[in-house]
Amino acid sequence: MRIIAGAKRGMKLLGPGTKSSRPITDMVKESLFDVLYNYDLPKDKVVADLFCGVGSLGLEALSRGADFVTFIERNSKTIETLRKNIAKAGLFEKSKVMKANVFKIGAPLHPDYGRYDLIFIDPPYAETDKGQRESAIGNLMDILLQQTSPESIVVIRTRGSRNLLPRYGEFEEFQRRQWGTMAVTFYRKISNDE
Repeated sequence: MRIIAGAKRGMKLLGPGTKSSRPITDMVKESLFDVLYNYDLPKDKVVADLFCGVGSLGLEALSRGADFVTFIERNSKTIETLRKNIAKAGLFEKSKVMKANVFKIGAPLHPDYGRYDLIFIDPPYAETDKGQRESAIGNLMDILLQQTSPESIVVIRTRGSRNLLPRYGEFEEFQRRQWGTMAVTFYRKISNDE
């Protein structure tokens, strides 16, 4: 794993060291950020990397010019590696690390940065197998409504065989991409009258 573009391009990231992790490949990460560039993301934006693991997506966003990233992860050992990656990149002043259950708190706002413009959600696949309105993902999207700016984008990684709902409240799907056994679904925040 490495940062593939921006100020920290080529920096190798320390891996999670567990067999249960699912590191995102360079090809998928590049394709994901190509979509985001069409929406002027992540440069100068506030980002949350939920279920962040060792921080691959959030660090990529910082390398590409994001103002600030909140990293949230539950596993203490993984957080140790995440902190090492942030230190290696010299990006502690632009980041916050939290140990928490994302499904309960979403992405708490930072007092200096406000609502999020971009959120990455990369939970264990089992957590996205049920994508109905009344599911862990559906409830998380409800929480994120209050934590995101107008026109924000939420990116959710799932198994390729799983389709999430086309809409969760004010979040509407506008693109889905699949690579082998995994998929990424992009949602944009819209007003209720659209």
